[in-house]
Amino acid sequence: MRRRMIVPVLLLALLTAGLPAAAAETGDSGGVSGRFDRPHPGFAPFWTTLRASTPERAGLDPAPINAALEKIRNWTQPQGTAKPLFAGAVTLLAHDGRVVTRTATGQALRYADGIGTELPPEQQAPMRTDTIFDLASISKLFTSIAVMQQVEAGRVDLARTVASYLPEFAANGKDAITVEQLLTHTSGLPPFLPLWRDHPDKPSRILGALTAKLQQPPGKAYIYSDLNLIALGVLVEKVTGDPLDVLVRKGITEPLGMRDTGYNPADKARTAATEFMTTPARGMVRGEVHDENAWSLGGVAGHAGVFGTADDLAVLGQTILNGGTYRGHRILRERTLRQMMTNHNTGFPDNAHGLGFELDQRWYMEGLSSPRTAGHTGFTGTSLVIDPVSRSVAVLLSNRVHPSRAWGSNNPARRALAQGFAQSLAVQPRHGKDAWHSAANEEQAATLRTGALYQRGPARLNFAAFVDTESTDKVTVEASVDGGVNWQPLTLTATGAGAPADAVTALTGAGHRAWWRVSAELPVAASVTLRWRYASDKQYTGRGVFLDGIRISDRRGVLLDAEKHPEALTAQGWTTVSR
Repeated sequence: MRRRMIVPVLLLALLTAGLPAAAAETGDSGGVSGRFDRPHPGFAPFWTTLRASTPERAGLDPAPINAALEKIRNWTQPQGTAKPLFAGAVTLLAHDGRVVTRTATGQALRYADGIGTELPPEQQAPMRTDTIFDLASISKLFTSIAVMQQVEAGRVDLARTVASYLPEFAANGKDAITVEQLLTHTSGLPPFLPLWRDHPDKPSRILGALTAKLQQPPGKAYIYSDLNLIALGVLVEKVTGDPLDVLVRKGITEPLGMRDTGYNPADKARTAATEFMTTPARGMVRGEVHDENAWSLGGVAGHAGVFGTADDLAVLGQTILNGGTYRGHRILRERTLRQMMTNHNTGFPDNAHGLGFELDQRWYMEGLSSPRTAGHTGFTGTSLVIDPVSRSVAVLLSNRVHPSRAWGSNNPARRALAQGFAQSLAVQPRHGKDAWHSAANEEQAATLRTGALYQRGPARLNFAAFVDTESTDKVTVEASVDGGVNWQPLTLTATGAGAPADAVTALTGAGHRAWWRVSAELPVAASVTLRWRYASDKQYTGRGVFLDGIRISDRRGVLLDAEKHPEALTAQGWTTVSR
């Protein structure tokens, strides 16, 4: 792909002329408000580049980030009789163009075999912040970008059938599958086939992928499939005449200056080891792609094969936040990125997916989740989260399959990092200097309770709520007219971005990141006691619930103003916070 400078070098110099040199390149001269409750509606300024900073300078609370990083450090060590979650990891968090933390912990190479025999200390390799990782399925993003570049060039049409580009793909009833269905994993193809085992050479393996039988009718199910991206990799090679690794290098990594990203890394000593493989008999895999099919295809495939560093992935993330541009080099148009980051799988609610990008997946994005949050994970223990709403990037690279994939999942670490980052971002109180907050989890319930309120006729409750929970975690407002023996939920009306359209008896919501105005009528009784009850399950917690500006009035005046009298509320599992 031909590189295009979107602004002259002189203009870029003028744009950054007002910044201190350290802030423009490697440092940060000041802080920002970090007001998480004022989400950004569009892309970041195209001139935004990553520079070194700290959470404090970026307007973030360092405590939840540090707590998450401490968890990740602990997960590199045995927990009682349990094996370590991973041998080592690298993390990078960036906010508003500021790299607020970059850490390395544990070992890039630790074990000698698949049962966990540790190498002598002198033969182990410590993890470094510039360790090169097998990115596994994050490679799918690179292939997807390469496809969309060819869409922009007019060589590929998303609505056309794959078979119109690759006739052999039509085998076994696949003649109507479109390019878009491959990108959204709605083709109906199975997740995986052991191409490396069942076919003797690369041409036959490619043909085996293209002629695979369907698992479901096209468009009728979401099935995450490596075969979709293998086919797309072959497709872009066909329409351009260039190998996939060349397309990725010329169209993505070279323009963006991602020097340590690509297929088949030359500097194997800087790579993190993955699995000790006996089938196929590869021994300890290091510096070669872990995925067996990609390995059997020479290390270059549409679904896996890309290696890279945390810093390079952060550049890719910032490029997406910038609308396709970094340091004056555009790899995609803004319109194309909006298309890639729009959910095309509305018929499959739990599997929101753009064109290549996964969207709004709380299982690894946690409190950074929103309908606009994009990312991807990799089987080797990698994840990338790109949050346009707060203009943040979270990178976790681990070698969790070292020495064995059977040792477990690193999903807890993925969630912990994203959640710590989300919690570091401020939620500005709606009224006054603080708000009530609860992030109860593990099937706990938090209550915030008034005393007895003596009404003089009909009374009304008004308050502000910031709700970021999964759908099973709900906040209710309950009333008791018998001193707290029995409780009944009030009917709530909420307004604001992402608020429920109709009256509800419980509030839940995710990703909107806005305060709602909530009101309810109280039951008419001699006295009424109210409580806010937030209950969660064992799954994901998000940002939790914030309450502010609690006020109860009847026709004669104010019965409770919690801004003036917070002591009138009894809290269990709720705390006051100023951000």
